[in-house]
Amino acid sequence: MTLDDVNRVDRTGFVAALGGIFEQSPWVAEHAFAARPFASVDDLHTAMVAAVRGASDAQQLTLVRAHPELAGKAAIRNELTADSAQEQTAAGLGACSTSEFAQLTELNARYNAKFGFPFILAVKGYDRAGIIAEFTRRVEHDRPTELAECLQQIATITRFRLQAMLAD
Repeated sequence: MTLDDVNRVDRTGFVAALGGIFEQSPWVAEHAFAARPFASVDDLHTAMVAAVRGASDAQQLTLVRAHPELAGKAAIRNELTADSAQEQTAAGLGACSTSEFAQLTELNARYNAKFGFPFILAVKGYDRAGIIAEFTRRVEHDRPTELAECLQQIATITRFRLQAMLAD
């Protein structure tokens, strides 16, 4: 698919093509559709992020909660979306040592207990040690700071996904 295709497709096709960019949240694509035509992938991404920023607190929290834990239950049960599975695999999370897996399991439990949503990190460019270090640092945040960080991480993840999907 190209950006030109995105600019020509009808609303249904647009949402079908881009509805999964924001994890299990096709409403983001639905809201961004009205901003067409897009001059670049960056413009498309900006419109989608604006839809998230303009969403209610409840919608934003639902978006955050739609993301899987890193090396968590969904990964173990092979229930990740294709994009999430590829991202976690590329970061080496499927090859955790017993110690790393124990650390991630403990951090996931602490994080979820404290914040009520999963830890989100755009893992591209991180190795397992870096992911664990970032996780350890961020579990100390307060909830508003961490929710804002998660939304920023989602914006980064979706930029990578759009760039991989579309030729500008």
